[in-house]
Amino acid sequence: MTESSNVQLRCELCQIEINETADQGDEVVFSRGATGSRSKLWARVCQYLKTDEQKAACINQDATQRGSEKPGDRYEEIAPVEVGSTQASN
Repeated sequence: MTESSNVQLRCELCQIEINETADQGDEVVFSRGATGSRSKLWARVCQYLKTDEQKAACINQDATQRGSEKPGDRYEEIAPVEVGSTQASN
């Protein structure tokens, strides 16, 4: 019987948890919604870090670990909604 090794990482910046498994892909546990991948975490959070200090603290900066972006990783673009533009009808 083979045991799979699991490592759980927690990012001090965004508090995301990443479950690393040797035999499966890494699983990112978001605060809401379904679990995802490192590439999804990058597309939604990590790429927006601005300072070198933030980037150094981020556990998802290694492109070889996160892989390439996949369909559905980014938030979907939605059509703009106009708010407050009502016309009075007489």
